Amino acid sequence: MIRIFEFLGRKLLYFFHIAGEVLLLLWHTIVSFREAPRNRNSIFAQVAIIGCETLPVASVMAFFVGMVLALQTGMELAKYGTQDIIGSIVGLSMVRELGPVMTSFLVAGRAGSAMAAEIGVMKVYEEIDALKTLDIDPVRYLVMPRLIAALICVPALTIYADFVGISGGAIISHMHPRLFISYATYIDSLQTALKFREIFDGLIKSFTFGGIIAVICCYVGLKTKGGARGIGISTTRSVVLSFMLILVADYVLTRLLM
Repeated sequence: MIRIFEFLGRKLLYFFHIAGEVLLLLWHTIVSFREAPRNRNSIFAQVAIIGCETLPVASVMAFFVGMVLALQTGMELAKYGTQDIIGSIVGLSMVRELGPVMTSFLVAGRAGSAMAAEIGVMKVYEEIDALKTLDIDPVRYLVMPRLIAALICVPALTIYADFVGISGGAIISHMHPRLFISYATYIDSLQTALKFREIFDGLIKSFTFGGIIAVICCYVGLKTKGGARGIGISTTRSVVLSFMLILVADYVLTRLLM
């Protein structure tokens, strides 16, 4: 029994240690925001990597998610003759949950893993120590541009994914022979259910998820050690931790925003 409590105690202390380091990194990064104008080129470069290069994949993901959502719900609603409300279901589902969460997963898997790998390589090959030798703050130089870019790009990508997903749902709802809902009916149902509050809540979630991705992936990258194998482990760990924290934050925010 004592060994069990010792094991649990060590794990609990380790958890709080990691949580404290992540919060300190977040605070240090926020303090570095005042240096953002001097690092605008790095920020624009990260916006291009996180945002622009993710658009094609986000388009395909959101379009087919919207189509599948409309098809699945529409076929069930058609049994009761209520398929006219597909627009509201697809719209609310995309804006409240699927848009922010799926987009964040996509950014974490694509851009977040690249953040962890890039910073991890710099850590392993002592480039970060070289920055400190040159009196360059690694947090300001590496983490701050990525956090600002993520805070900008993830909400923007979420809005884009919502629009594409809703459009995909409209197309399949109109073209499927068992549904055949006019675009006017779809849009009217969407406008009835979708209010500014739902859009705002989705943006709050995506903003939070963007911060989680950037901070966690940069933190894991800064803690990388062990050569090429360590870089691979850090890359995987950053994505897994980001996914888990996004889901936890999604539940917490959903509970608070209800």
